[in-house]
Amino acid sequence: MGSAAELAAAVLMMAGFPALMLAALVPSVPAFAAAAAVTYLADHYLHRKGSYLINRLSKVRAGLSIRFLIRQLLLILLLARLSLADDLISYGAIACFIAFYGLQAPHGALVTLIRNRRRMPVATRNVDLKSRIRIPDAPPRRLLHRSAEKMLHLDLAAVVGIMVSAATESAVAGFVGIGVTLVLSTGYVLALLPYVRGGKTPPKAETVLAAVDDWLREYQPETVLYFSGSRDSAYQVNMWLETMEQLDSRPLIILRERVILNNLAPTTVPVVCVPGGVHLMNMDLSTVRVALYAANVGKNIHLLRVPTMKHVFIGHGDSDKLASVNPFSKVYDEVWTAGRAGRDRYAIADVGVRDDDIVEVGRPQLAPIQTWQGVPDGRIPTVLYAPTWEGWDDNPGNTSILLAGENIVRRLVTADPPVRVLYKPHPFTGTRSKDAKAAHQRITALVEKAAAERAADPRFTADAAAQAQAEAELARIEARIAELAGTGSGKGDEAEATRDGIVDVARHEEIARLRAEWNTAYWRSFPTWEHRVITGAQPRLYDCFNVSDAMVSDISSVVSDFIASGKPYAVTDSAELGVEEFKRQNTAVRAAVILSNSAAELGELLAAVRDPASDPLAGDRKELKRYLLGPDEPKSIDQFNTAVANLALKAETRNAGQVTRIVAGGPDVELADALPGQRAASAGDTDGVNAG
Repeated sequence: MGSAAELAAAVLMMAGFPALMLAALVPSVPAFAAAAAVTYLADHYLHRKGSYLINRLSKVRAGLSIRFLIRQLLLILLLARLSLADDLISYGAIACFIAFYGLQAPHGALVTLIRNRRRMPVATRNVDLKSRIRIPDAPPRRLLHRSAEKMLHLDLAAVVGIMVSAATESAVAGFVGIGVTLVLSTGYVLALLPYVRGGKTPPKAETVLAAVDDWLREYQPETVLYFSGSRDSAYQVNMWLETMEQLDSRPLIILRERVILNNLAPTTVPVVCVPGGVHLMNMDLSTVRVALYAANVGKNIHLLRVPTMKHVFIGHGDSDKLASVNPFSKVYDEVWTAGRAGRDRYAIADVGVRDDDIVEVGRPQLAPIQTWQGVPDGRIPTVLYAPTWEGWDDNPGNTSILLAGENIVRRLVTADPPVRVLYKPHPFTGTRSKDAKAAHQRITALVEKAAAERAADPRFTADAAAQAQAEAELARIEARIAELAGTGSGKGDEAEATRDGIVDVARHEEIARLRAEWNTAYWRSFPTWEHRVITGAQPRLYDCFNVSDAMVSDISSVVSDFIASGKPYAVTDSAELGVEEFKRQNTAVRAAVILSNSAAELGELLAAVRDPASDPLAGDRKELKRYLLGPDEPKSIDQFNTAVANLALKAETRNAGQVTRIVAGGPDVELADALPGQRAASAGDTDGVNAG
């Protein structure tokens, strides 16, 4: 249900309809009115919340329209039980509801037609289509947003009027309500009509695609970041946006799902969302020389089939998980890893990726992570507990949340000398496993209880004035960010967002600066000894890295990233493989304190934090950092740009060779795919079928 309030509303709505029937049979107008009010309000609330129950009801033929129809039929039953079946108001009610449902069809058809006509074959951001094609304003949001619910609720005037007539035995109120319902519903249908005419709809698909190709010929993109995935996977492309902005070559981002475009973080890089495979394969990408892939998905084939560009798997994290050595990776021209560890993983896995095709480029995203200088004087150490989620199976090694989480947190909050605990779980924690969700809630309760106890301890004092100043600064920054984010963001729909979706660079840079200021103010807004549970997008994980002196985590890319800081860390062997076997299987833990599920080994981690000079793993961490993430110099972004330039040169060399071969009259010279530019795709190629 999502919350206790939603559960209560669902129970009231489900109980309301039997109550309506009982009130109609009794008959009792006041009881019927009360039950009707409950069903209206509960239904409306659940729709606004997008409750799971509402979605399920539509699957079992108890959707929104059926629920309104049942309520109206029960109202007719109430009139009959009140001996008003032969009364004029009863005939009026029947005629009203028949006419009302007669208007639902044109209303639904118009809404669907408007949405379909305004759905772009290609949606864009930071692409100038406004000067090339005419895209009219979107219809007012009030007409299309939750339109079915709004239309059905127009029966309220008739229902109320008829109930008043039943109670007063006067038909006046009923016919007034009927008139209001019919006038409003007819007006709603008429209000939609202008938006299906040519002047209110975007150009046809062919015109839009031609405009996009015209822009591509003018912009001449050289490096493409290609991504396809579900809503929850948007973070995988978002992590590469800043890197794309720093490329020396002209960047372009190609997405395949509208839901990813809607969840894409702000960027100055041009973005093209192409849901249709045929549309993508017919786009003019003849200037692109390097294509970067952040995930292994089936739709990659629509771009992989183009030989005039070189294809690179860059992934969305660097860890010892099996996803880091996916056999699918051998379809790419090159696989880029952070350091030598990635190269060795492929060699050990023996999945067909040649060593010559692996390039070490570092991790450009790790630039914001600060290296450790020891715990500042006057501050107690901070330990970050950042476990990963439970995964798609029940492997006990997936996460420490279930078997070790409470032990870890309990030992940290009771440590002597004291430390501060920051608990930042993976966003997916508890989404699949009820046990993991329950463990997360218990850990949260532990941290919050310890925070309350520490706040009441006279040994810990806070600078109230400094905190108040920081909180005021947070409020100011948040207000300014909201103002900037809201400026020009009222896009009515996909077409309007495509037309106006060119980022204001100055505003984009100011928001980035304000977010950095927000992060500083956030950490100053509470004492440096206060335990905290941190969820949501802000503060970011790397910001938590920078204020922490050590971390406890699980096998995931979080560990590899934290190693960039050089700080002590511990990893939980939740599957109880044993220290040696655990290190053998997982490269990233070779310089870690290995924890059992009891977390008894945490003392070793805390000792390293309190006395860095006697830290036995400091040298191992430095060596492992270079092995996993590559050298500090040259900078990772420079390594990345060099790799892009080298691969682009290989693509140019290949294409030049094809030109020479064709001029020389060699075999297969008529293959359209041999030269830059793409052939027209056939319908059979839409989903990658026959895409050879």
